[in-house]
Amino acid sequence: MLDANLKTQLKGYLERVTRPIEIVASLDDGDKSRELSTLLRDIESLSDKVSLREDGADARRPSFSLGTPGKQIDLRFAGLPMGHEFTSLVLALLHVGGHPSKASEELIEQIQSIEGEYVFETYISLSCQNCPDVVQALNLMAVLNPNIRHTMIDGALFQDEVEKRQIMAVPTVFLNGENFGQGRMTVEEIVGRLDTGAAAREAEKLNAKQAYDVLVVGGGPAGAAAAIYAARKGIRTGVAAERFGGQVLDTLAIENFISVKETEGPKLAAALEEHVKQYDVEIMNLQTAEKLITAKEQGGLHEVLFANGASLKAKSLIIATGARWRKMNVPGELEYANKGVAYCPHCDGPLFKGKPVAVIGGGNSGVEAAIDLAGIVSHVTLIEFDTALRADAVLQRKLMSLPNVTVLTNALTTEVVGDGNKVSGLVYKDRASGEERTVELAGIFVQIGLVPNTDWLKGSIELSGRGEVIIDERGQTSAPGVFAAGDVTTVPYKQIVIAMGEGAKASLSAFDHLIRITAPA
Repeated sequence: MLDANLKTQLKGYLERVTRPIEIVASLDDGDKSRELSTLLRDIESLSDKVSLREDGADARRPSFSLGTPGKQIDLRFAGLPMGHEFTSLVLALLHVGGHPSKASEELIEQIQSIEGEYVFETYISLSCQNCPDVVQALNLMAVLNPNIRHTMIDGALFQDEVEKRQIMAVPTVFLNGENFGQGRMTVEEIVGRLDTGAAAREAEKLNAKQAYDVLVVGGGPAGAAAAIYAARKGIRTGVAAERFGGQVLDTLAIENFISVKETEGPKLAAALEEHVKQYDVEIMNLQTAEKLITAKEQGGLHEVLFANGASLKAKSLIIATGARWRKMNVPGELEYANKGVAYCPHCDGPLFKGKPVAVIGGGNSGVEAAIDLAGIVSHVTLIEFDTALRADAVLQRKLMSLPNVTVLTNALTTEVVGDGNKVSGLVYKDRASGEERTVELAGIFVQIGLVPNTDWLKGSIELSGRGEVIIDERGQTSAPGVFAAGDVTTVPYKQIVIAMGEGAKASLSAFDHLIRITAPA
């Protein structure tokens, strides 16, 4: 099951464990059970601290649990944790085996102090790049607190459960049998929802902080570059972000980042955060900006208000809040979000195996999504508003070669329809004839571009007609001392490498601003 290279790597990791690891597998006569048995036997052979039994009684088969003598740990994998989830398996083995996590002491104590009974189930797909964060967070919590139990469930393998629970997006987390949430969640976010006083305590800590020389709002490529360049100047620097990595976390393959032949979004996001942490930068995650109050006078302090009631002040500010997926804004879209309407084909595509779906958008993202989905679903209908596709020619040629794809151009999606629980189709208008038509579908993947995250800035700085922050060649906004960088701005070509350069430029401009406002007359 594991090749020689993976065995060598895993053997090295298992040398770090300090206590026995007991694996108990629940198997049947199916092919997947045989594959799982091979995988687990490979793992057992790599360390004398690992033991395997195959007499488990879990109703989900194939599945296995991880535990250690003397510790009450309920941590399970239903399915084969390969693909993106192999890292989750490795970390689970290490943590169950006593190797410490990288979580802060404060967070570990917070997890250990949670009272009550919490049974988590996380439905994933092995191609989902967002799922491992959730699985790893809940696995760690299950290791640290006996009141917390967690099972990872491969939705493609347990389709009956997916259908019964009407799961149409991953990761989807259930807590004590009820829907807890969907999408990427960090361990801090999950703990914050269980520990209801956490947000207020965090806000109190932030309110007590002194003003920064440079405060970066946003933790994507632009924000990370800005923070590094500011910190290298030796000035007080802070980063407040909803999630470090930003939209990069939702990107699967990255093949145009200069000097890196290929990587994945979550890997790049982790590398960005690790690089920022090499400097004296205060990182404040899970912070959603709600309002900017610009300085009333030259050299005064700018203030950012956050959703949890916190407030941070700074002599200069760099806005790098990026963008989010653009929605169709048609009836039914919000009602059926995560019930058939999706925005990540890599994550959610496997849940629609053998079913008809649509892709909205004929640019590179839309055509790439249609190509990927065509290998999984029964049929793909690609709908493009313009009279022709806008994707690169090589992508269009590949798309047109696929037998189970229909392309509709000059078409406007007007409504998402469903049965109240899930999507059943969409209505579109033929723009040439004006005729409305209905396509029966199980899923709709929206790929129509980005919207800048600037709602919190309205009324404080100048925005373009598209809602982007208007900047000059130095990254300066309409407010002195407030700079902006990346996808949130009017800079054309929303690319990672461009965002990083813009972040560095905005930071250098902010430093130049600080020098000028503090220079003697």
